[in-house]
Formats: sequence, C-alpha cells, structure tokens
Amino acid sequence: MRFISGDHDLRVAVIGLGYVGSCIAATLADRGLDVVGVDTNTKLIEELNDGFCRFAEKGLPELVASGVAAGKLRATTDASAVSAADVVLITVGTPVREDGSLADEQLQSACLELSRHIRRGQLFVLKSTVPPGSTRNFVLPLLQRSGLVGGEDFGLAFTPERLAEGTALHELNTFPIVAGGLDQDSAEDAAEFWRSSLDVDVIPLDTLEAAEIVKLADNWWIDLNIALGNELAKFSALYGVDALDVIRAANSIPKGNGNVNILLPSVGVGGSCLTKDPWMVWHSARERGLEILTAPAGRAVNAGMPEYTAQLAIDELTKLGKDPAASKVAVLGLAFKNNTGDLRATPTLDAVTALVGGCGEVTIYDPLVDVAEAEEMFGRSLETDLRTAVHGADCIAIFALHREFADLDFGDLPVADDCLILDGRAYFSREKIAALRELGFAYRGVGR
Repeated sequence: MRFISGDHDLRVAVIGLGYVGSCIAATLADRGLDVVGVDTNTKLIEELNDGFCRFAEKGLPELVASGVAAGKLRATTDASAVSAADVVLITVGTPVREDGSLADEQLQSACLELSRHIRRGQLFVLKSTVPPGSTRNFVLPLLQRSGLVGGEDFGLAFTPERLAEGTALHELNTFPIVAGGLDQDSAEDAAEFWRSSLDVDVIPLDTLEAAEIVKLADNWWIDLNIALGNELAKFSALYGVDALDVIRAANSIPKGNGNVNILLPSVGVGGSCLTKDPWMVWHSARERGLEILTAPAGRAVNAGMPEYTAQLAIDELTKLGKDPAASKVAVLGLAFKNNTGDLRATPTLDAVTALVGGCGEVTIYDPLVDVAEAEEMFGRSLETDLRTAVHGADCIAIFALHREFADLDFGDLPVADDCLILDGRAYFSREKIAALRELGFAYRGVGR
C-alpha cells in the first residue's frame, strides 16, 4: 500500500538530532516542509528551539535559525509528536562494540518509543548505519509491537546517510539517495519522498539489505583506500620519494568508470563512520561463516598511523641534533579532519599520546574544538592562543590544517631554531615546503 502522495504538504519527524539528524531536519525545513525533531537531550532541544546549532557545519547554524524563526522547525523530547508526521526519519547513533557487533541500545530505545505512537499511513525511514538485515529483523519487529503491520499499516524503508562533514549540506542537496524498502510500495514511497523534498536523484534497490550494504561498501572502500595510501607513503619513504607525487601520477590513468583514485595518506583516520563500519562488515560476515580479510587489514594499517606519524617527529628531531626528550612539540589541529571541530575517534589522540611519551613537552591547540571536551579527552590543558602554543617549539605538528592555519606567517612564529614542521594532514606544496626551508624550518610529512 502506498502511503506518500503529493496531494498535501508532508510533515516530517526526525528521530535523533545529532550531526546527521540536525543537517537533515534543517534542510527539509528550509525546503518548506514542517519538521519536528525528537531527541532525549534536553539541552540540545532547548538550543535548537532557540535557533542555536552546536554543530560546526558550514551553513547549518543559519538554516537552523531560519527554520525555527519561520515556524518550520521545532524540537521536542516528547516522542508523541511523531504521531502527526507523515514521514518518520530515524537518525540515531549506531556505534559498534569491541567485537564489531552493533551497539543497538539507542536504536532499540528509539524504535520501542516509536511503537507507542505509530499511526496507520506513516512511512518510517531508517538512515542510521546498521548491519545488513537489521531494518527487517530488528527495527520492524520493534515497530510492530504497536500491533500494526509493516507493509500493510505503515511503510518501512532504508536510505543510507552518506554525508561528509564540512560539505554535508551541499551533498544532501545534490548526492543521489539510495532507497530499499520492506516491499515495493515502501521503496517507491521513500524514493518519492526524497525526490519531492530534496529534488535529488534516487537509486532504487530491490531490498532493504542491498541498501544497508551500500553504506558499508562506501566506507569499507574509503578506509581500505586510505590504508593503501598510508602504506604507499611508508613504502615511498624508504626510497626518499614524495608519496604525493606518486599518487598524483598513479591517479592519472583511466580505470573502470573513472581513474585510479588512491586517496592521500595522513596521521590517521577518525570520525564516527570509517572507524566502525569496516568492523560492522567483518562481524556481520563472520556471523554467516565468511572471514573478511580486507576490512580488518585496512583498520590495522590506519590505526597504526598516529604512532607512525609521531615517530617521524621523534626521528627527525634526532637527525636535527635535538634530544626529543628535551624538545617541545606544539600540535595544531586535534579534530579528525580539516575544518571541523569533531573529536570523535580522532587519530590525533594516539599521536599526541605517543609524542607525550617520547618528547619533553607537548602543547595542543585547536580553535574549532570544544575546549572542555578536548581537555577531558587529551588529559591536558588546551592552549587558547596559537603563539603561546608554539612559543619555543622545536616541532610544530600540523594534524588538521584548519582555515585558521592556512595563512600562517611561519616566519613570525616564536619558535626555536631549526624548528621541524611535521605535516600530518596539511599536504603542503613543493613551493610551500621550499619557502619553509628558506625560513630556517625543517620539514617532514607522512610519505614526504
């Protein structure tokens, strides 16, 4: 049975107002839909209803403020608000346990609460990343505790979230959306919803499981590809070769539907997806008797990069005639990627830990992160001024090249003589490296 039609303006409920849920809710409100967000975090709800957004995504605070001011976006802790919605989007967190299995507490709680407020004619769309089969075998039974039947009384679909921090709003409005349904009608309803609300292409798939695997395939590939770039960097360094030159040249030949596309090496991989989704693949396969080798291999390589990068600094300081144990290292950028304040699973934590273990003094500075969160995570005070952070530094380790660092006047920094620039994610050009050396700096990068 079809539940979505174009004869009235759709009302949408977004369950879970973290980074993804907030981006989706604000975008749909901006597109003119009536959106209610539901979350258990009372502080977050208060902020959103005041038009404030805590997530540092370009354009998102403005969308939240305008959506609230226009009366198109509101937030609540009361799950009964979903009863008025035509479409219910589930965007709660789905972390994994140490064995790679889904930590399903948030998803279970959300679905049980929803089952108390379901009405006939609604479409439920899960966007949280889950192991294949979860929408059918976990979410559906929980929703059906309402006494209603999926496919008959309500629709159920899976459309994976595939957004990257820093470009999420652009991607949400342009990327094709994958849709799989409990039945054909659910799939068509989900496709129609996304086409009509965001005006994007939709890629229909035959089953819920196919759609669930798409997200896992994307992140499995990305993590493994980065691992290739990281090991290529280590390999190139054995021969004094700049890995970025190798990658640029290797990526020039056509292959498949595009070119060879080796991703860039760095201090490591972080964030809430790439560090867990390969383990979700590995665990799901193991439960069915298949031993996946590439997912854990990629994870092992990328998890080892923070310590490898820190060792580069220690080795280079030694080559410069400095005693690492008496040297000061200033770390710029703590987030897991450039131009974000997100500290989730950031690889810089392990890099800083390794530097602390091998160097005399380590200071940390990042203008984008939450100070209290960073200090709790790293176990040390966060410098609030860049010049103070680098004062007397024997090494400046750039682990996230935020826009605030892009135009640094290195020649004006109060650092020690023969200061080392450790490039963990800046990808400085040949010209920039030459200019740094003219200023008296030494330079070392991952694979460079």
